[in-house]
Amino acid sequence: MPGSFNPLHEGHTALAAAAATRLGVPVAFELSVANVDKPALSDADVLLRLQQFSGRGTIWLTRAATFTQKAELFPGTVFVLGHDTALRLIDAKYYGDDAAFRDRALRKLHACGTRFVVGGRLDGRGTFCTWTNQGIPAEFAELFLPLAEIDFRRDVSSTQLRNASSRAEMSNTREC
Repeated sequence: MPGSFNPLHEGHTALAAAAATRLGVPVAFELSVANVDKPALSDADVLLRLQQFSGRGTIWLTRAATFTQKAELFPGTVFVLGHDTALRLIDAKYYGDDAAFRDRALRKLHACGTRFVVGGRLDGRGTFCTWTNQGIPAEFAELFLPLAEIDFRRDVSSTQLRNASSRAEMSNTREC
């Protein structure tokens, strides 16, 4: 289960548990130092994020920013994603706005034996979205294994937790 885990929270661990139940195998976590949407992690950030996993299971540390890189490192792997990450995986924007390039990448993932368990997420409008294969060519539908809402739903995000923590820190430092 790849992620930036800033911070690791119950949504991550519950999604990993739901995927493990669906797949019948334990789920390991993957923290990549490189990310297509964010700056590379510093050594200090890597150490802090890795510490969160103490006693929680296996964590792999990589520099694989894309899923094609991850698939090359871990052929035959079923990756566990949230709905928002799965949408980015099929978004041509991440392939230079070139749908043909995206399709070649998805074919490469398929050739590597890669699949994706996709857990639902709240969207920006507060609607819980589960994976439906809408917006992708039919040839790629088998890459995705959706989890039903009954199997996994946690309405929490790292961004929300960071924002709440930041607001709490600001209110604790205000002068009276």
